[in-house]
Amino acid sequence: VELVESGGQFVQAGESLRLSCRAPGDTIRPYGMAWFRQRPGEDWTWVAAIARHGEHKYYADSVEGRFTISKDNPGNVMYLQMDNLRSDDTAVYYCAAGVGGNYYYTRLGYDYYGQGTQVTVYS
Repeated sequence: VELVESGGQFVQAGESLRLSCRAPGDTIRPYGMAWFRQRPGEDWTWVAAIARHGEHKYYADSVEGRFTISKDNPGNVMYLQMDNLRSDDTAVYYCAAGVGGNYYYTRLGYDYYGQGTQVTVYS
């Protein structure tokens, strides 16, 4: 499954962004999905996850209450709504698709990844 992220921008702290993840030529319906991010000089960290049909959503503590993950199966797109952005949210954001399951918060739960979209938040 090819995943393509979009929506990353250069924004000021406190502003909002919505990232999108699409699978051109394929369907995201069968998959649990997630967002990960990689800050400069750091390893990947998990941000949020959503079950196949959107019935369960999970968030890292650092984004709980500010970010919202959603999945539009008919539209074949997953979103990450990011509100009240902070400078430490600056990172490359990657979407992922796979079984998820009990490993929804790690890369073990996913088989497919996009190329990433850059989010830069300045103060």
